[in-house]
Amino acid sequence: MSDDLMKKMLRAVLQANKNGVSITRLQGEYRSLTGEFIPDRKLGYPSLECFLRSIPSVVRMENRMGEIMCFAAVCQETAHIAQLVARQKSSKRAPGRSQMLNCRMRSKLASNFVFYGRSRLSLSQSASSENDVTIPLSFFRPVKKSLSITISNVPHPTPKALQPGDYNPQVVQNRISEVLKKYCSGLWLSKLPSVYRDMHKQDLPGQAVIDLENWTHICLVIRPGPLHWPPRGSTPRPIPPPLQLPPLPSVSIPAEARLRLKELLSKYSHGLWAHALPKLYQETFKVPFPEDILSNLSLLLDICTVEYPMTDNKMKAILYGPTTEYKAKVGPHHLHGPVFNQICRPSGVLSGQLKHPVFSVTSRAGVLLEDCTLNVFNPQKVQGPVYNQTVVVALQVYYVDHGFSEVLSRTKLLELQKDFLKLPFQATTCTLAGLEQFSSELSVLQTLESLAVGKILLVELLQHDADPPQVVLYDTSHDDEVNINVVCLKALQDKAMENPLQVNSTYMNVSVTNVCSDGTIFCQLPSRGRVKLNEILDKIEAFFITQVTSESLVSTPFCGKCCLARYKGRWSRVEITNLHGSRVLDIKFVDLGVPASVEVIELREIPPSFLHELMVIPPQAIKCCLVELEVGVWTPEAVLWLRGAVLNSMDCSMKISTLDEDKLVHIYLFTSKGSQDVTNSVNHQMATSDLWKQPGPQKDGLPTLSFLDTVVANMVDQLTLDSPACSPIPVSTNTPSPLDGAGDMSNPTLVTSAWGEKQLVLPPLLELPQAGQNMDVYVSVACHPGHFVLQPWQDLYKLVVLMGEMVLYYNQREETPGPGDVQKGEVYAAKVDHNWHRVLVNRVLSSGLVSVYELDYGKHELVSCTLLQPLIESFRQLPFQGITAQLAGVEQCVWSEAATIVFRNHVEKKPLVAQVECVVEAELPWDRKMIVYLVDTSREETDIWVHNIMADFPEEQSTAA
Repeated sequence: MSDDLMKKMLRAVLQANKNGVSITRLQGEYRSLTGEFIPDRKLGYPSLECFLRSIPSVVRMENRMGEIMCFAAVCQETAHIAQLVARQKSSKRAPGRSQMLNCRMRSKLASNFVFYGRSRLSLSQSASSENDVTIPLSFFRPVKKSLSITISNVPHPTPKALQPGDYNPQVVQNRISEVLKKYCSGLWLSKLPSVYRDMHKQDLPGQAVIDLENWTHICLVIRPGPLHWPPRGSTPRPIPPPLQLPPLPSVSIPAEARLRLKELLSKYSHGLWAHALPKLYQETFKVPFPEDILSNLSLLLDICTVEYPMTDNKMKAILYGPTTEYKAKVGPHHLHGPVFNQICRPSGVLSGQLKHPVFSVTSRAGVLLEDCTLNVFNPQKVQGPVYNQTVVVALQVYYVDHGFSEVLSRTKLLELQKDFLKLPFQATTCTLAGLEQFSSELSVLQTLESLAVGKILLVELLQHDADPPQVVLYDTSHDDEVNINVVCLKALQDKAMENPLQVNSTYMNVSVTNVCSDGTIFCQLPSRGRVKLNEILDKIEAFFITQVTSESLVSTPFCGKCCLARYKGRWSRVEITNLHGSRVLDIKFVDLGVPASVEVIELREIPPSFLHELMVIPPQAIKCCLVELEVGVWTPEAVLWLRGAVLNSMDCSMKISTLDEDKLVHIYLFTSKGSQDVTNSVNHQMATSDLWKQPGPQKDGLPTLSFLDTVVANMVDQLTLDSPACSPIPVSTNTPSPLDGAGDMSNPTLVTSAWGEKQLVLPPLLELPQAGQNMDVYVSVACHPGHFVLQPWQDLYKLVVLMGEMVLYYNQREETPGPGDVQKGEVYAAKVDHNWHRVLVNRVLSSGLVSVYELDYGKHELVSCTLLQPLIESFRQLPFQGITAQLAGVEQCVWSEAATIVFRNHVEKKPLVAQVECVVEAELPWDRKMIVYLVDTSREETDIWVHNIMADFPEEQSTAA
């Protein structure tokens, strides 16, 4: 590669990273694009840094907190691209998530919490391994951004179905033996069909499952008894028995019912809760669900895979359809979209005769192609016509790197040399999800063109097997992230169906549909749209009673999607606002202003025959606030009083005082149609009542911190993060807590909580590997080599399932007051970034804020006590997943800031292999500690031992006293 081309490649790498590239990662980023390393030594430089400093026209270097960061130097030829990149802000959808590994997804996933990566079962493993899977990890919300140059879809081969006559016991026995060789510790029988299918590309015959118990020459089938946890401090319990044989089927499922079950399961590629089958089956096919199936799920083993994510609750089973690639180790959460995210620049909107509204996406790598073409291309015109040959003098060409067509003279075409075919074509045709039926709408196309063309956007790919792929576009250059799909849908709305709002106007027959805990209310006003909406919803009710099919089920949810859900026994319009995994999501009833958390099985697609006329109706819920009453954190008594006075009353009236820029309507609200004097308003009644004389609402949704409490809170967090162990603040044995008086701490019992409920003190301790063993882990937090937090990779999907259950449970109780007496050292559920976490209370501040430690993620947070709820017993069964750890192979020291940054960049938010040196046991889960070697096995050519990297910083360390 020539020096000029190498510099252009280097510039392309740096331009693609607006926040810069660490010099330690630059070689890897460069190689991922070119397949080669930067040849600094071949060029005569002693180090990469010396070479980079010799080319200031290409690379700008800065020292940030001890780490050298590389940025693209200003180039006049690509300055317009640099300006576009600079306008992009970091996404606020990532919380936690959640940064993504490999294909990083949105945080709202919109996830908000999802991390993707590879599961590793050994220290060295090829990328094509059957264990190369993608998993979303929750919470911090789904970081969702990733730079992906191409969208490459590689479908998995469909397993061949075995016919009854194809069953050869000898062949099946040999294949099962191959499976068991890979699972020397045993394999649950429920997982055998899917593992067999993945390995041999054929279904395991149902008869083989029955015959398996008699094949003692290849395996031993054991039915384990009840599982008993040992008391804390005892030796670890033995590994579960290898195979569990379910009861033999006593009845068979009719063929028609079997086909219907397959149809239902195929709609939910991410898995379906078994308890949802009866209602879904009855509603979809209008016939009763076959009896006895739920009590004997082994009847379904030949058509689906059964997984129990909560080992303590056998009633919670997830069913995976026969065409779904089984991912038991990572659970169902990742199987729905989005599959890829990439930063892109839409280059054009195509319309006309196209079936769907489509647009082409170009990657920023196209800039590299342009630069190379200008400087290296050796022009050779296309061979001309021969004598007596009919020729075309003008041709229509398609720009494969930009996504648009144009008519050119034949004389302007040049031969494309093979050197320029190495870079993939940079334009990809996509469709906007949710807009498939509106390709001919001029308002949609104009809105899309004005918002997307020529801008750098975030693309969320929903379905990797669709042609063209379905995507959601996000513009992250604003303070608030803009969902372009949603804005395009809003362009369809008919403004004539709105009730125009005017200051000092009075409106009768107002319906108050929701009162929020901050004092804002949602109202419906009489309008054409309200009447039309009720007519259409009545027709949809009749449609679903007679014509519903499995096509009405929502199989691919995404943020901004419009669909239907039940509200008080009636189908209503909703918009998906956030995703918690693949089965639990947040929605908002757009015509009522009511938020809710539901399972995806509760949603229905809008019937196509009603879609257009329903989408043109604007949302009927108007967000308002009461004059004289400040919006903030209201007391529960004030909220309950207002709800009782106005909620769902059809006789209310309101008078508009002002309209602000946020479209918040300031009103006086009246409960009757009589006098409209403000002294008769609900506002005045509350403002002069004892309700409002209680400790009043505060601004910004949180109690105001005093200066002293702010200092204390900062000291707590700083001490926690900067200490060498960086561990949770220990619970003082001298401080009274709910644990006091509970008896011997090594034998936890049921105690009375602050709410007077009987609750289990702690979950069972997490089972850890012994010294010398390997463990697949995910590093959720990395402070420095002396303190980081691991999560067991294999069971992370169980945590995803648990947190989805917590969202469903606690969001229904969100309006209830939090505990009045929060106890230090007790375990609670806390709401952090729209998700519920299991936390330990470290400190209670007088301001009403609480310092907590996330027991599953190892993070410290400061939350309002109103966001705490009791952690009920069913959420205390799964062991806490966060494991405090320390890096082996390095001396204990106070690490410098530079070494800490390098360590964090190599391990945080990444799946790795941990080789255990020793486990320091303790009675309480958060006091246990592992000393491990960390190994990155993501590279095919070699494994990276992290302690070897940290050994390069001896001069940066000072031995701790």
